[in-house]
Amino acid sequence: MDAVNRYITINNHVNGAPQDSDFELKASPLALSLDPASNVVIVKNLYVSIDPYQLNRMKSFSASQKTSDFAVAIVPGEAIDTYGVGKVVASTNPEFDKGDIVVGLLNWGEFTVIKAGGMLNKLNTMGFPLSYHVGILGFSGLTAYAGLFDICKPNKGEKVFVSAALGSVGNLVGQFAKLSGCYVVGCAGSKEKVALLKEKLGFDDAFNYREETDLNSTLKSYFPNGIDIYFDNVGGEMQEVAVSNMNINGRIAVCGVISEYLDSEKRAAPSMIEVIYKRIKIQGFLAGDYLNIFGDFLSTTCDHLRTGKIQPLEDISDGVESIPSAFISLYRGQNIGKKIVKIAEE
Repeated sequence: MDAVNRYITINNHVNGAPQDSDFELKASPLALSLDPASNVVIVKNLYVSIDPYQLNRMKSFSASQKTSDFAVAIVPGEAIDTYGVGKVVASTNPEFDKGDIVVGLLNWGEFTVIKAGGMLNKLNTMGFPLSYHVGILGFSGLTAYAGLFDICKPNKGEKVFVSAALGSVGNLVGQFAKLSGCYVVGCAGSKEKVALLKEKLGFDDAFNYREETDLNSTLKSYFPNGIDIYFDNVGGEMQEVAVSNMNINGRIAVCGVISEYLDSEKRAAPSMIEVIYKRIKIQGFLAGDYLNIFGDFLSTTCDHLRTGKIQPLEDISDGVESIPSAFISLYRGQNIGKKIVKIAEE
C-alpha cells in the first residue's frame, strides 16, 4: 500500500525576511509496506511546531548551525524537521506499534519516516489535547520553565520583565512568574496583545513597544525600583535598555534574539560597566539542555492547567500547505501564543 506525502521545503537559502516564494510544497510517493528488517517507523503527522529559530537554519550561514544538533542547516529541497505529534501508521521497530500516538522530531509534512535512533517517544496525553504537547507541554513550555526557574530563580516580590510576552515562550514565563508571586510587566507589538496580557494572562502591566519612542524611559516608568529578572526573547535595543534598568544581582535569561534574525547588523550592545558593577548574570540557553528537569516541568505545568492557574495560548493553522504562511506570520508579529499547524485529524 502506498500513500502520497506532501511536505514543505525551501527553494533556496533564506537570508532575509521569509517570503512565500522561498517555500515549495512537494509531493512524493511513500510505501507503507516495510521490510521487516528495516527497523523503521512511519508516522502520520498530526500537529507540528512553527518556531522562529528555524530561520537561522534556513540561512546560508548562521553561527547557530554548528552549535546544536537541533539547529543544523536546512538543505534547500529537503524535508524540514521540527517538533511534533503524530500517529504511527506502520512500524518494524519493536518499540512502536501501529496506532501509537507519538511525539518527537517529525517533518513539516504529512508523514515522517523515522529510522532507528531517531527522536521519537510514545505519548501519554494525560487527558490534554494533542496540540498542548507541541507547545505548552513541549519544548516551548520547557524553555519558559527552565529559563525562569533554573536560570533566573525568581523570589516572591521580585520585578520581572518579559519581551515578546505574547509569544509561545513569553506568555508562559509571565504566567509562571505571577504564580511565583512576582510583579510582571510584558511588552508586545499591538494594543490587542497588550490587552490580552493584562486581561487574560494576568500580567500586572504591559506596553506596546511600537508606540514607545524612548524605551529606556518607558522601562523606568514601569520599573521605578529597577528590574530583577529580564527574560529576553528579542535582543537588540530592548536588551540594552533592560540592562540599564537592572538591579544589583539581576538575572537575564537570553532565550531568543529575533530582532537579529532578520538583520545581522542589529546586535545588542549592553553596557558592560553596568553588567560588572551590578553583578548581572546573563545566560543564553537551549531547552535541550534541560531535559533532566522535563518530568518536574511536566508535573508542575499539568497541575496548573488542571486547576486553571495557567491559560494555554495557541494559534493553530490548518493543513500542510499553510506552513509557509504560518512561519512567515511569526516575523510579522501576527501570532498569538504558540504557533502550530494541524496537519490531519487523529
